[in-house]
Amino acid sequence: MSLNHGRSYLAIPGPSVMPDAVLQAMHRPSPNIYAGELIDLTASLIPDLLHVARSSQKVAIYIANGHGAWEAALANTVAPGERILLLATGNFGHGWADMAERLGAVVDRVEFGKRSPIDPTAVADALAKRNDYKAVMAVHVDTATSARSDIAAVRQVMDDAGSDALLFADCIASLGCDDFRFDDWGVDVMVTACQKGLMTPPGMAFVYFNDRADAARQGLAQVSPYWDWSPRVDPDMYYQYFCGTAPTHHLYGLRVALDMIKAEGLDNVFDRHRTLAQAIWAASDAWGQDGPLELNIQNPDHRSHAVTGVRIGAPLGTQLREWCEHQAGLTLGIGLGMAAPDDPAWHGFFRFGHMGHVNAQMVIGLVGTVDAGLKACAIDHGAGAVDAAARVIAAAPLPKVLAAKAEPCC
Repeated sequence: MSLNHGRSYLAIPGPSVMPDAVLQAMHRPSPNIYAGELIDLTASLIPDLLHVARSSQKVAIYIANGHGAWEAALANTVAPGERILLLATGNFGHGWADMAERLGAVVDRVEFGKRSPIDPTAVADALAKRNDYKAVMAVHVDTATSARSDIAAVRQVMDDAGSDALLFADCIASLGCDDFRFDDWGVDVMVTACQKGLMTPPGMAFVYFNDRADAARQGLAQVSPYWDWSPRVDPDMYYQYFCGTAPTHHLYGLRVALDMIKAEGLDNVFDRHRTLAQAIWAASDAWGQDGPLELNIQNPDHRSHAVTGVRIGAPLGTQLREWCEHQAGLTLGIGLGMAAPDDPAWHGFFRFGHMGHVNAQMVIGLVGTVDAGLKACAIDHGAGAVDAAARVIAAAPLPKVLAAKAEPCC
């Protein structure tokens, strides 16, 4: 007998859960791409995309995934033969570096392993050895390891070293989940995509950039027409936003997703993600009291609020994931990049995705399902995980509609 019939829960770190309102907005006939409401709707997205990143600069929209945003950022700023410093905290930094090398850049990598964020001291050491970098590339939240790095601290180290390099930040996993401040943190280029904190089906990517980055673009001898961000941020004709046909239905979905973020309030969005992440961490700590389960990132200050990486030992990670998916309708993330796919150790990791359209009852359900899976798979674990998560959620501040009542709610 399977108990997974009903609405499944995709608790992977992207694509995230898509709100019904977003999907309903996309379920419509194709619009006119030459005149009418779509033109105004697209223009309305720009200030709200900037708001989510706390940016007063520019943002270009691409029909692409996060890898497309990586390439667009590089294509507009770095020429073949120029040198980049890559700060690696897991799988995705190396992926960006590999792309830069294939485009002809020279990449120096500083490796922080799979269980740590960026150490600013090591960045300072790298800049002391040479200071001719065109860019310093950092991943704000590595989706594979769940490490969250201090981007403002990287900028401070660069400034202290007198570096003229552009600071790149990958916020594909973090935008709309973890607080990010493009202007205040001195970021020059930021990349993200629509399918995680922005709660829209995969298909659009975004590159944010400031005047320093745009000056680098103007200094290049050549930029490929598709990736060139200049016409996308200052189009003479509507099609130039996208170098061709617009991603029509994605734009309608994104409009609703951004409206939902505005209605909740950006700070409230971040507080919600923080609380729900802490509930999952509390449950994981309880499980780990009497068993092999442990969080990949030990220091809570270094953990993402969008994704949580877990170590449990092979083959238990795969066993637990398969039980949760096939018996209970809960899909957990694989342990991406933690071991080679042909290495038996690969089966010892998994990830909780808790980004975007996620609320308290979903997280309590997730914790309860995993607790049942640990029991069903006879995996040693500590007791009290559901209670631990519930205490975190119960301690969260009440919304105004409940706090204003004369009598307590419970």
